[in-house]
Amino acid sequence: MKHVFVGFGFGPIQSGLFAKEAADSGRFSEIAVVEIDPSLVAAVRGNGDRYALNVAHADGVEAVTVEGVKLLNPNDASDLAQLRDALGRATEIVTSLPSVDFYSRGGPTAVSRLIAEGLLERGADQTVVYTAENNNHAAEILEQDVAAAAAGRPLRPAQMLNTVIGKMSQVIADPAEIARRGLAPIAPGYPRAFLVEAFNRILVSRITLPGFAPGITQFEEKADLLPFEEAKLYGHNAAHTMLGFLGARCGAELLSDMRSRPQSLEVVRRAFLEESGAALSACYGRLGDPLFTPEGFREYVDDLLARMTNPHLADTVARATRDPLRKLGPSDRLFGAMRLCLAHGVEPACWAAGALAGLCALPEEHAAAGLLKRGQRLDAAGFETVLKGLWGEGCPADERSKIAGLLERAQGLWTH
Repeated sequence: MKHVFVGFGFGPIQSGLFAKEAADSGRFSEIAVVEIDPSLVAAVRGNGDRYALNVAHADGVEAVTVEGVKLLNPNDASDLAQLRDALGRATEIVTSLPSVDFYSRGGPTAVSRLIAEGLLERGADQTVVYTAENNNHAAEILEQDVAAAAAGRPLRPAQMLNTVIGKMSQVIADPAEIARRGLAPIAPGYPRAFLVEAFNRILVSRITLPGFAPGITQFEEKADLLPFEEAKLYGHNAAHTMLGFLGARCGAELLSDMRSRPQSLEVVRRAFLEESGAALSACYGRLGDPLFTPEGFREYVDDLLARMTNPHLADTVARATRDPLRKLGPSDRLFGAMRLCLAHGVEPACWAAGALAGLCALPEEHAAAGLLKRGQRLDAAGFETVLKGLWGEGCPADERSKIAGLLERAQGLWTH
């Protein structure tokens, strides 16, 4: 059976993971990716439906060419007709968009509407849809949006799948940096480059469609993704953000610069391993998965910290710390990890040090940011006021009080 692949969004995850795996598999008769930037579509199309990836390994960067990927612009009438035809025959669809909010945007060419129209057709017997947005319930949200767009019309059998994608990637948009680092542009003469790490262990929801055999076989299916989603958010993502906040405090530009600051790296490692690792293992050790064992989680932590600080990936402190208000939300990354730890009897003192560095990165309109940047100390009551101002009633008062006390004590834990 030859599969047909359709992707939405041509960023580094789509290009460096899904479309690449589809192309490498040799099991797809057609690979199409939706992209609304006409200059990017023209560049890849003019390059014979080929694009370049820069793959960061531990010892260097490898330039890889991916062939046979057709970009389609839904704002072009001819491309839209081809897209609708491909969706009718698609066996595997991937959404890789900035957020789940984009599912229903765009009127007649909204992603959810186009997928619904495609699933009305009977060119394929069954279809799976991988949702690669950073949302633990992306599949459920897309399923609802597609059902609304279908308006009661019967669709062919399809399953929306959540994903846990630990593959780090970025777009390099500075031509001077592309040239300085010797990176291959997406297409000849195009002023952007994709840089992705070589890591490829991706987790997805277990496929339950009877007899369905996916064309992409690289992914690891899990009956319940929630434990692994929490490990990523309160482990991987939290550690990445904490590295960035500590790096910003000591003037680093790249996460790899933190390799020369072993004390800071060790605080991040302790937060990740001893705090989140202990809490997650207490919560999910009963599953029997190797990740939620002392040895398995230690391997996970050490592998990730080595990858995050890979100088060939050259991840920036600016990227790790962007959108600090969201990343310092009560259930996100650092404070979410602290709350997880507290719920399982683990004191998150190291995460508190990272969260404190994050508060220093807040925009100037937040009073605590200015105070902390001037080296002034806050007591627990002061931190509680700050947290309430940030979160409103988004966190129970007793948890907020415990976190405020940890932040007060963390003021003496700065390491550089």
